[in-house]
Amino acid sequence: MNNKPQKLDKHVRLAHGNGGRYMRELIDALFATRLGDKGLDTSVDAAPVDVPQGVRLMMTTDGFTVDPLEFPGGNIGSLAIHGTVNDLAVAGALPMYLTLNAFIEEGTEIKLLERIVDALAAAAQQAGVKVVAGDTKVLARGECGGVYLATTGLGAVPNELALGQHRVRPGDRIIVSGSVGDHGTSVLLAREEYGLRGDLKSDSASVLPITEMLLKRPGLRFMRDPTRGGLATVALELARETELGIALIEEAIPLSEPVSAVCELLGYDPLYLACEGRVVAAIAAEDADEAVAELRVSGIAPDAAVIGTVGDRQGPVMLTTGLGGQRLIDELEDDPLPRIC
Repeated sequence: MNNKPQKLDKHVRLAHGNGGRYMRELIDALFATRLGDKGLDTSVDAAPVDVPQGVRLMMTTDGFTVDPLEFPGGNIGSLAIHGTVNDLAVAGALPMYLTLNAFIEEGTEIKLLERIVDALAAAAQQAGVKVVAGDTKVLARGECGGVYLATTGLGAVPNELALGQHRVRPGDRIIVSGSVGDHGTSVLLAREEYGLRGDLKSDSASVLPITEMLLKRPGLRFMRDPTRGGLATVALELARETELGIALIEEAIPLSEPVSAVCELLGYDPLYLACEGRVVAAIAAEDADEAVAELRVSGIAPDAAVIGTVGDRQGPVMLTTGLGGQRLIDELEDDPLPRIC
């Protein structure tokens, strides 16, 4: 494969998606040079992958349409890696391989595309995953929000590991690895729709260090990353699938001052805002406090906290407020912040 960089135009043209010379130059000069050392072979239509013994495979797929494409703490490239890796990690899997599909709007600046792919490559290297296959499409102006990315991830889970909502028991504790709503709020601030600015960064990151530590706990039952719909949606799904009520404590839920201020000003509920580097887990009561303490002391998740308890009978998700009252957590109907991931 020839990965020698070619000179590219300043902007993406429709010809970059026609399957001919311009498309080959875009792929070789931009994608292959950044991802080639991670296993991307652009000369084949299907890539072979090695699978360890004694494991079962897990697969996930996702799409990313964040607006703006770049935001404090990351861009759509790093977000695509983190989102895919995290879906595998909270299932107990070790992420191994990814495929990448890029949908690029005509007129997109090549420099912007380079920053996106650079961030994607750096995030993949940090997470220890290889991008082994992909595809590129160029859409006419107005048919795409600059760049859309779609990924598929493949990971390996030890045969003996069993996690899931079916393992959750009455009395289990609910923990969260850090402050909630940071990603959704940082993207909102980056849009400057309300004349607001701030130095809040997205929490977009690989959660592998967190999940690897939690997986050592025999009482671990279930993990999920609270992306679209946030912490509240994870709790609601868990209550629905287990047919057990969940009691959350508002004052125990970590929340940064910028998120709290923006939500209070604009009327958003931080419990429904997306996170891209957090883990919500259900864990046996006897393991919960030690697990949280270990996450904090390690520095991996200094704001980790026990935030609730699984009930012993069917019921709703209830939040005990800071004033001591009870608030019913309802399912999300409207999308408060479209195109945040």
